Amino acid sequence: MQSNKLRMAIRATAAAAVLGVAGQAGAVSFNAGDYEMSVYGYARLNASYDVDSDQALSTRSGSFDGLVNNDDAPDGHFGADAFQSRIGVTTMTPQGVKINVEGDFRGSGGGSLRLRHAYGEYNGVLMGQTWSNFTSFVGNTATLDFDSMPGAAGYQARTAQARYTSGPLSIALEEPNSSFVSDAANLAQKDALPALTARLEDSAGGMSYSAAVLAHQVGYDTGSDDESAVGFATFVAAKMALSDMITVQGSLSYTDGANSYLYRSGDNFGAASAYVDGSGDVETISGYGGTIGAGIDLGGGRSVNIGYGLVEVDWDDAEDDGVAVADQSETNSAAMANYKWTPVQNVMMGVEYQFLKRENVSGDDGDASRILFAAQYNF
Repeated sequence: MQSNKLRMAIRATAAAAVLGVAGQAGAVSFNAGDYEMSVYGYARLNASYDVDSDQALSTRSGSFDGLVNNDDAPDGHFGADAFQSRIGVTTMTPQGVKINVEGDFRGSGGGSLRLRHAYGEYNGVLMGQTWSNFTSFVGNTATLDFDSMPGAAGYQARTAQARYTSGPLSIALEEPNSSFVSDAANLAQKDALPALTARLEDSAGGMSYSAAVLAHQVGYDTGSDDESAVGFATFVAAKMALSDMITVQGSLSYTDGANSYLYRSGDNFGAASAYVDGSGDVETISGYGGTIGAGIDLGGGRSVNIGYGLVEVDWDDAEDDGVAVADQSETNSAAMANYKWTPVQNVMMGVEYQFLKRENVSGDDGDASRILFAAQYNF
């Protein structure tokens, strides 16, 4: 019984629980001729109170940017917005082709429509933009923070791709995502090949699990000089039901030359993947991270979730080679605890405490406490 419940949670509503995605189980469905149509989405209010420095992004998500040396920063900041609200349409054609288009209002800093998903899928072949194949929600703990915790498995974002899925295995070619720590190299950065990803995701007994690998090229081309290196990333993630009430979950990640895929490892999201040394060679930068958490179902639509996430980037080689990395983030971490309540179907309210901490290569650090509130109404 536990296995069936967990499998349904992972496959049908994991993204909804973790990142606030509207589950299509509550969608408005109808037929247009031989086409099956579903319209889904939600309206959501996010509010935050920053006890210390103002760390709020749009959707009131917590940012690691500006966190260092924040002791003298003004404290006590309140804000609210509804930018996370979204709407999507799914169509199933008579031939069995699925088409999904979805957007929210987080674009251009908040308030503008932003494309999230736009893809078609037939017989296991998917093309378009959706969650990166190098992503899993299996090990994520449910947070009210839209951007979730550092160290979550994989990219945790959507990207253009061509993917093939057969059973629990999926392989994809994706839009590459990399960066250099050197601004000069960024000007000549070249993406010559797509990123290659492979993921296995399944469940057995009371456990669901996921593992993935990614390889991509990071390089530059000035016209006279052309250098590159291969970067890779990997993660494992799992969720286990200890009882009908309690689940534990977590993930571990390692990257070398692919820190863009090490979630929330930089100023706010991915750190640099490589640097260019004095001889012009591309040198990769490694990093690692992980999360751990627990969810407690209190019954009556009430739940408590606690979690911790951490990422660390190894800048030693870059520093030894004379690259200016003192202001780069070496460690980002976050701890959170929340209470969520569903008073009636399709309505969720919650409150969350969040503690963010950052330490730079220079040794300078900073931290901040935040309180979040959310109210979401699904359709």
